[in-house]
Amino acid sequence: MNFFDALRVSSSGLSAQRIRMNLAANNLANINTTKTPEGGPYRRKDAVLASRPLEESFGDALRSRMDGKLSEVRVADIIDDPRPPHTKYDPQHPDADEKGYIKTPNINLMEEMVNMISATRSYEANVTAIKATKDMALKALEIGK
Repeated sequence: MNFFDALRVSSSGLSAQRIRMNLAANNLANINTTKTPEGGPYRRKDAVLASRPLEESFGDALRSRMDGKLSEVRVADIIDDPRPPHTKYDPQHPDADEKGYIKTPNINLMEEMVNMISATRSYEANVTAIKATKDMALKALEIGK
């Protein structure tokens, strides 16, 4: 593995974790949104992460499978949470139905905070890996002096 592969792996991790943090922040911002343009309450969003081999050509793909080469991280999909919304009695709310009930997003504040902390720590780990790779490259250049 060369320095550029290590940087590509870590930078793909940074991008994926940034998307996770943005989704968690968006979920928290819409925790009380009862009406969306699509209709109904806001649906919690989550990222599905997948790996993608570091390959440029067919030969690289073949070697990566045989050598167990590292893979990048990518966001395969952003999905809506399938859990049903909460129903709450609030007859004064403008979105209340004829019985006085409103549907609110099924977003758990603690779950979103844990997701955000997890994404932040993963982001920090990737930053540390990039810094270590940069430091190794600088040390390798110093050896040549």
